Amino acid sequence: MRTYVITTGAIFGLLVVAHIWRMIEENPQLATDPSYLAITFVAAALCLWAVRLVTRSART
Repeated sequence: MRTYVITTGAIFGLLVVAHIWRMIEENPQLATDPSYLAITFVAAALCLWAVRLVTRSART
């Protein structure tokens, strides 16, 4: 289970990095698109949640 959480957290993290990179490099207009921002924020939240789960399971 831990490996799955680490893998999905990494994938969501890469998605966030790709979205931010695309907003900076390709088209700053994407920063005003609500659906694009929603996907970015949801992916960031899921990445942070995975990190929290992994760090919490390491302590117990």
